[in-house]
Amino acid sequence: MDFRILDYVRFVYRKLEAAATDAPEPSGNGPTMETPEPRPSARRSRFGFSVVPRKVRWIVFSNAFGAIGFGYLIVFITAYFPETGVSSQVVGLLLGAVGVAMVVSAAPLGIYSDRRGRKGLLLIGSAILPPSILVFAVTTDVKWMVLAALAAGVGEGAFLSSWNAIIADQTTAEQRNAAFALSFVLNNVFSGVGLALPFSFPFIQAQTGLGSQTIHVAALVLTDGLGFVMPVAFYFLLRDYRETIRTREARPKGMDWKPLLKFSGINGLIGLGAGFFIPLVPTWLFLKFAVPDTWSGPLLALSNVTIGLAATVSASLAKRYGPVRAIVMAQGLSTVFMFSLAFVTNALAAAGLYMVRAALMNMSAPIGDSFLMGIVAPEQRGLASAVNSIVWRLPNSVTTILGGILMAGGYYDIPIFLATAFYLASIASFYAVFRNVRPSG
Repeated sequence: MDFRILDYVRFVYRKLEAAATDAPEPSGNGPTMETPEPRPSARRSRFGFSVVPRKVRWIVFSNAFGAIGFGYLIVFITAYFPETGVSSQVVGLLLGAVGVAMVVSAAPLGIYSDRRGRKGLLLIGSAILPPSILVFAVTTDVKWMVLAALAAGVGEGAFLSSWNAIIADQTTAEQRNAAFALSFVLNNVFSGVGLALPFSFPFIQAQTGLGSQTIHVAALVLTDGLGFVMPVAFYFLLRDYRETIRTREARPKGMDWKPLLKFSGINGLIGLGAGFFIPLVPTWLFLKFAVPDTWSGPLLALSNVTIGLAATVSASLAKRYGPVRAIVMAQGLSTVFMFSLAFVTNALAAAGLYMVRAALMNMSAPIGDSFLMGIVAPEQRGLASAVNSIVWRLPNSVTTILGGILMAGGYYDIPIFLATAFYLASIASFYAVFRNVRPSG
């Protein structure tokens, strides 16, 4: 064996060991760690990520391994499947099945996260996702693919019920926007790597003589293999994590559920509208402009990189204009570009408008996650993440199926008009309800 590989493994292990002994100062508001995090130095990085506690940075980076496989899975299902004859109804069904399973499991898992701890749930969720994705590499039987999608949805529910909360528990109000922005940036950039892979497939075919199916399936197996690193890294980073589990008597009485329900309900309108079109963009490009996955995959990858770069300024945008105005500005401009997609006549223009739309809309995502964690009690954060995901994904899953049916019937632009209408309703409602609300620590 090459000893340089062993040296590198030892180096990574030592880094994980060092990160695992690092922790933020206990706040008394939730799970804490034994060793306090040293205060960040006065010198700050260009985008302000130095304010994020070191342990949180390592946790966020570990999540990026799974993002590569998940990114490739998106283009595998939504772009490659239609090329092999799988109908857009089946594509919509698979995406909808993931969403339904997440919706059903997220609420009870969110309650468990708040009452029993987040660490175990995060480990379980990250361990379920890679094997579920692997199923799509070995079969095209709709029955098995739907079962795999349902399992992946449960894993996603466990992950989402603990991920935002575990970041929020280890950061202060001043650190939180940067922490969520860093998470969002890395997730999008690394998923972009997975999305870009089909661009290399024609070259690989020409050099090796392998068929398209062999290359597509092999890429799914290899990228999904990286996802198995994620739960292992989480285990090392969180093994010294000590959560304070409150007894029933010690839990606060009379929690205010109104902020959570208002935020999630309004955000659900975005999910309702997005489902008609956004998950099916590669399918839309293929049906309307005959764009294969070798181009739509790299387009989504480039879009993800653009999203990541845009998100680096989200914390600064929120600091300058306030989180509510920053969210409204980004989402409003994004909606304009999405609406214009219905009127384009060539794939190149559609690609440019979509990338701008995606960057603007997702610039608001980390601000929104941070804002929600700041307007609910610390004891609600796990459930709040779950409820917000449920209210977003349930209508999103339903409308994804409807969007697939509309596209299969040749109605390529109606999903865009429906999405625009719901986006406008959500943006206006969000500003009216939250314009005077300020998040706390």
